[in-house]
Amino acid sequence: MSDDVTVVVPAYNEAGRIGSTVREFVERYPVVVVDDGSTDGTAAEARAEGATVIEQPENRGYIAALQRGFRAASSEVVVTFDADGEHCPRDIPKLVEPILADDKDLVLGARQTIPRPSERLLNRLARLRVDVSDSGTGFRALRRSLAVDLELDTACTCGTFVLEAAANGARIGEVSTETRSVAKPRGIAWKHGRQLFHVVRYLVR
Repeated sequence: MSDDVTVVVPAYNEAGRIGSTVREFVERYPVVVVDDGSTDGTAAEARAEGATVIEQPENRGYIAALQRGFRAASSEVVVTFDADGEHCPRDIPKLVEPILADDKDLVLGARQTIPRPSERLLNRLARLRVDVSDSGTGFRALRRSLAVDLELDTACTCGTFVLEAAANGARIGEVSTETRSVAKPRGIAWKHGRQLFHVVRYLVR
């Protein structure tokens, strides 16, 4: 098992998916699942597969779960991974290697397609400052020292995660990754309206 990398998985009501997600990489990497106030069996399912589980008593949102996971990790590199299993664990080494080689501080796992029009708009704006194709991906590797310094004081991470990292002087890269179809409803992301304000705030700094 790698001591250099910890996989952080924020999860909210992912019972039925989180177990198989954790199972794919728990033998290779320490896994921290942050159960963000789930009302189903997410925590028990992740724990049964060997993950370290941190349970937040109430739902505080994706960013708060990420930050809790960053603080819990003790490795040099942290990988963020979506609980629904959309990403492929075999791509983790591609994200991690440039950081361990001291070439990058943050590496994004770019998806083949960005599903929501609002997310594509935020991405186009973020590209005015940082030349990456998928600034809203939930699949990333970054130095823990960078991770714990990020304030992430925004509505979500779309666009602003990379913009804040760039403002902190991070060397940012990107690799193409595979995604898998997940049977999960995607509602309208109303938070992207608020997030537009935050992206513009970073751009005019």
